[in-house]
Amino acid sequence: MLKIIHGADFHLDSPFSGLTPERAAQRRGEQRDLLDRLASLARDKQADLVLLAGDLLDSEHVYRETAQALCSALAGIPCPVFISPGNHDFYSPKSIWDALDWPENVHIFASDTLERIDALEYTLWGKAFTNSHQDTCPLDGLAVPDDGKLHLACLHGEVDPAGHYGPITRMDIAASGLDYLALGHVHQGSGLQREGAVYWAYPGCPEGRGFDELGEKGVLYVEAEPGHVTAQFVPLAKRRYEIISADVTGAADVLSTVRAALPQSTENLICRLILTGEGDTPDLSALDRALSPGFYGLTLVDRTHLPRDLWARREEDTLTGLFLREMWDKCQAEPDTPLYQLAARYGLAALEGGEAL
Repeated sequence: MLKIIHGADFHLDSPFSGLTPERAAQRRGEQRDLLDRLASLARDKQADLVLLAGDLLDSEHVYRETAQALCSALAGIPCPVFISPGNHDFYSPKSIWDALDWPENVHIFASDTLERIDALEYTLWGKAFTNSHQDTCPLDGLAVPDDGKLHLACLHGEVDPAGHYGPITRMDIAASGLDYLALGHVHQGSGLQREGAVYWAYPGCPEGRGFDELGEKGVLYVEAEPGHVTAQFVPLAKRRYEIISADVTGAADVLSTVRAALPQSTENLICRLILTGEGDTPDLSALDRALSPGFYGLTLVDRTHLPRDLWARREEDTLTGLFLREMWDKCQAEPDTPLYQLAARYGLAALEGGEAL
């Protein structure tokens, strides 16, 4: 049985453009810390192999501190490490992959043609992106011998493709003859999948970078032998992005209602907190002051709506009624546009003084 750590899509040195420059620099530093946690995991699990399936870097522009941290962490892994550069960190004569002297235990696939690595217990195939796009299936040309050994591949590509990033069909996977296909490119972990006799997986990115990368992130710990593979997700992320909704309908104390909707621990959360339901306009400033100290990052979004009985006043032969009729029509025409609900609130506040601005 071979013990494998399978990771991908670290995107080191991401710009984190949605954060302040100070927070962005801190987050890039925390990304480098992921490398030490990866090395520690490999040691703890007594891994036989570490497979890194592309986009380890976010671009060809790499901070010196990141290059140093990467070399140091990989050197601290007491087993072979194989890297298949992806579309963000593709292999070229100008890339970090060619420019640095890598530790002896690190092998970087440098060609867009499949390379075969033979070891006592396994055979491994890998290849690199050599530019930012690849139109051919990375499994093309794979010929797995029937020799009773464990057959692995470490590749960057896109299953059920929608673009030009190493398109792979499920038929390609099933026909490959592999025991395990370690993939990178998709940032949402797939869990262990199977096509025919071939097991495959995306580990997902090990740390979220935005609200399109929610929840726990990490790598896979894989145990493999010919014909049989198991995989366990291992979280590595320090911070998590989450979107949380809180219904404040009828809440006498909005803050308490919101707190009840939150998880117990929030200090490492970067959270978009959405207020829903009906009632008076929530005081977002007061909520932000009360809640923000407990989060790494917090954004409040008001998607509450006016009480239904207020809309009944649109039948009045008054300026308020005329205004509500106009806003009601807009809200019905575009129900997913919160701007009209907000406009109705401000308009009523101006007309009637019945709702606080």
